Amino acid sequence: MNISKTAGLILLLLLWLWLSQAIIVGGGGFTFKNIFIIGASGIIIFVPLWKKYFRKENNNK
Repeated sequence: MNISKTAGLILLLLLWLWLSQAIIVGGGGFTFKNIFIIGASGIIIFVPLWKKYFRKENNNK
């Protein structure tokens, strides 16, 4: 994985963490609903990226 892809993933991760923190603070704290929304959004965002960028590298070895 080259530097631009790594930088993009780090930027996306930081943005996701910032938005997740905004949901917790703005949404009334740690409730099951907020934790579920954050977890589901993380799965929706990061699992396809992991499959695209990291699984290919591991299968070629």
